[in-house]
Amino acid sequence: MSTKFQTINSKGYLPFAAIKLVVGTKLPCDIYMKEGGMFSLLFAGGTEYTKITQESLAGRGLHELYISDGYKAVFQAYDSKSNSDGASVLDSQKAFSDYSFHKDNHYQIDRNMLIKGTSVPFSIYSMKNYAYSRILQATPQYPAPLNDDVLSVRGDILISKSDVPVYQEYLNSILQSAGLERKEREHMQALVIKENSKLIVKDLFDNPRSGEKIKEAQQSVNNMIESIIGNKETIHDLVSLRGFDYYTYTHSVNVGVLAIGLGLAAGLSREDVEKLGIGALLHDIGKSVLPADIINKQGKLDSREFFIIQSHVSEGVKILEENGRLPKESFPAVMQHHEKISGRGYPAHLNEKDISLFGRIAAIADCYDALTTTRPYRQALSPFQALATISQETGNYDPELLRIFIKMLGKV
Repeated sequence: MSTKFQTINSKGYLPFAAIKLVVGTKLPCDIYMKEGGMFSLLFAGGTEYTKITQESLAGRGLHELYISDGYKAVFQAYDSKSNSDGASVLDSQKAFSDYSFHKDNHYQIDRNMLIKGTSVPFSIYSMKNYAYSRILQATPQYPAPLNDDVLSVRGDILISKSDVPVYQEYLNSILQSAGLERKEREHMQALVIKENSKLIVKDLFDNPRSGEKIKEAQQSVNNMIESIIGNKETIHDLVSLRGFDYYTYTHSVNVGVLAIGLGLAAGLSREDVEKLGIGALLHDIGKSVLPADIINKQGKLDSREFFIIQSHVSEGVKILEENGRLPKESFPAVMQHHEKISGRGYPAHLNEKDISLFGRIAAIADCYDALTTTRPYRQALSPFQALATISQETGNYDPELLRIFIKMLGKV
């Protein structure tokens, strides 16, 4: 039976029943929801529709959804049998557990660090559609060359956690390579700063009370600041590519970079940007002490679990206070990155006048990176879609800072 549409307003959105979406398929186009008279993007085209997603829609009472009328024919051609890739890994507890195990035992690297024609002393793995596979076998004793077959593989590029020390040596060797022109050297230097920052944050999540790693994180922030001050375009190099899977350490570095960039663009002093940057880099450090089964849960959180997740904010501040080396001014970026100036955030439901500048900046950076990163139940939005979504959340984010943020990203 074909879906019948009716244009409901001049904007050209067409309604359809949510039950038309079929579990196990990829959505053929962008799907919208209507809330408070406003249309906002719910799922990007290509998102995998799972049982968990279906249950989430039902739990929110979303029984009617919308598409742009320009995709009417595309949606009508949506065929569950031909479009289905079978059951999703997210609908299988065992498959999801395997996925989580491999994710915890591998480390995501930037594919831009892999240079065609050179050899690497570590094995390389890919992660696509939540499945892992080895695409190159190598050891320090037997390095392997990087060719088009390896570099053209789609999805995330990973290494085994046991190869991280070897990877760090490899990063340092890249900058020592002769023959790099100045512009290329600046580009590679920014990438190395980012990769080293990810390693530091990953170590901190494994040992959040390490004073030595906190000190290294502060130096990492200084390296980011100097890189951006030297060339604003390096923000693009420092922020990891979007569209792939979510890794807490990568997200943390991205939020740190975006917050530093926004702080500089907003005219903050060098000293203040440093304090902002360390808070933003460590904004999610509290998650390191939360139960792994709740952090990795593939279904909707119940009220108890959601309360525990919210506690990562206060737990993060507690960790920083115990360290005793960080400036108190850095704490609001941790404590307030989920607050919204409308008062609808958490944990304190602060209103506009009570949220610090650092909290407002961290909230924008955190939301933007979260929206532009693939999560197990939601496809990544494009930068344009993410900025449009944040802008439509009227009253949640500082409008002047958001304007500066959009202008900053437009330049890079």
